[in-house]
Amino acid sequence: MQFKLLIVFVEDSKTDAVIEAARNAGATGCTVINHARGEGYKSHKSFFGLSLTTQRDVLLLLVERHLSREILEHIGTIGEFDAKPGTGVAVQLDVEDAIGILSQAEQIVTKVEDQL
Repeated sequence: MQFKLLIVFVEDSKTDAVIEAARNAGATGCTVINHARGEGYKSHKSFFGLSLTTQRDVLLLLVERHLSREILEHIGTIGEFDAKPGTGVAVQLDVEDAIGILSQAEQIVTKVEDQL
């Protein structure tokens, strides 16, 4: 079984909706890193040295290769990443090897068989 790592940077107000979208598209789990900061093309506004930005979360999803594109697109749609600038970014990376996912792999096999 081959995997991809989806890394999603999202406004914290949309985290739950994006996780739910990922699960609906076939993801079996997610790790959330709270209170990340970032800056896009335009710099953030500040007020007396205090940054006026919304908090971001980083979501890490280890997903089966055949499901990754569908999950990625579903996340982007629900998160409105292309519709509204600054709402989030999602990328996928190849994973060479993974351990500790035996219980999730059993669930994934059923979903992937349907795709093939």
